Amino acid sequence: MSHRSRQQGFTLIEIAIVLVIIGLLLGGILKGQELITSARVRNLISQQDGIKAAFYGFQDRYRALPGDYQLASQNLGGTGTITNGNGNGRIQDAAGGGTGAADEQNLVWDHMTRAGFLNGNFAYAAGAPTDASTPKNPYGQFIQLIYDGVYFSTANPTPPQRHNLKTGPQIPVEISAEVDRKTDDGNGGSGSFVFSAFAGTGTAPTRANCATDLGVWVLQGSTDVNCGGATLL
Repeated sequence: MSHRSRQQGFTLIEIAIVLVIIGLLLGGILKGQELITSARVRNLISQQDGIKAAFYGFQDRYRALPGDYQLASQNLGGTGTITNGNGNGRIQDAAGGGTGAADEQNLVWDHMTRAGFLNGNFAYAAGAPTDASTPKNPYGQFIQLIYDGVYFSTANPTPPQRHNLKTGPQIPVEISAEVDRKTDDGNGGSGSFVFSAFAGTGTAPTRANCATDLGVWVLQGSTDVNCGGATLL
């Protein structure tokens, strides 16, 4: 007498349970990524806001710009040599500030920490930024506070020089875009937060990979993780 082997498949209930589990897992992963992104955005905004507050607080107390402060050696505390700025009203590098001037974009951190407006202990050093002279963004890249025109403007192909606080490079485009949406107008070429190609000691971000000619952040289909921004002061 022959016996037929019968194959049993999944029942509809079992398939439904599996789909529900997969859905929960995917939902948890997506929610986790969303929370990580939100935390990074908040971290970057907090850093920018803290430095802006320190910058304006220093101005209010000393009636001068940090880094450019000509009387720093007389009025700022701390240990070690205190370097003065040249007092021309602009935070510039040695070349831009004139012969014999300090690299004030590095000196600014020394002045603000000595005055107690920023946490940390940054010691001035000329030339390229170092871990000892300059703070970094949450992605491990140097930030910069300077008077220059290294930022993007949809209204002017050659933006005018002005004081600005750069986030530094290696920031994913979706993070830059979210910072812009939360703090400004959401456009990378207008308002107070815009794209910047500042490289620090790393690789300079490419504007076309991060923002269009109209300033729209390139999100759809973009995988660029080397973008950066500047808060105009």
